[in-house]
Amino acid sequence: MSSSIVGMAFSALVCVGLGYFFLVTRGALIANTFVPRAQDRFHVYWVYSNMGLIKFSDRKTWVAAVLLFQYDRLVDRVVSEIKRASVKGKTVLMTSCAFGDVMPKVVKTLIRGGAEHICITDLINNELIHAGKKLKDFQGKFDLAEADATCMPNEDGTVDINLIFFLFHELPDASKALAFSEAARLTAPGGKLIIAEFHRPRKRIMRMLGRLYFTVFEPFALSMWGRYDPVHCLESMGGWTCERATYFFGNFQVVTATKSA
Repeated sequence: MSSSIVGMAFSALVCVGLGYFFLVTRGALIANTFVPRAQDRFHVYWVYSNMGLIKFSDRKTWVAAVLLFQYDRLVDRVVSEIKRASVKGKTVLMTSCAFGDVMPKVVKTLIRGGAEHICITDLINNELIHAGKKLKDFQGKFDLAEADATCMPNEDGTVDINLIFFLFHELPDASKALAFSEAARLTAPGGKLIIAEFHRPRKRIMRMLGRLYFTVFEPFALSMWGRYDPVHCLESMGGWTCERATYFFGNFQVVTATKSA
């Protein structure tokens, strides 16, 4: 009896979780199309703009579950790539905030490495406010700025390292192209662009499940498997050398791209 109760409770929790995730993702996309003032940000989910939902959703366990419990491996790889890049005296940008502990870990690594300037940008001001609270132990050692990844205010070639952690899959394809172009423009000659993202799985069953998941929850993500794969996009621009590490049967990737000096 007790086992059946536990099973029912677990099933109910899963259903609630899926329902919540569906409403704040696909539901947001549908609702935003009817709000004129939201047209320029129609792809932004409620969970990324409402402070209550941000606080409720920013739990590492949930983030890890969405990423099939590969979150720590991906963050560790990002941190490792930052250390390998040697950040002393350099300007570092993190384009878009991210849930979980990636921001505190990255900022801590950058400060210890002697980075000269650290800036975190996001399209949504509430995300920046939330990020500031998460990074309260490092106050005064980084900047927060509201900016659109598709139209950044930075001058050409002024960023030595740019980290973009699971942003591209949430952008419509036209915005993906602009964001890649902007990331390339900002990066200084010899600089690094580090991208963590979804990747086309190697196993057929994983691809089938991935297509189903993305169709329901992340309708802009499937193009990351093809035309907007980070390595393909950057190498097609010319002047980039890319290294890619994949995880969990190829479902995820961390790309470290170096711009020609």
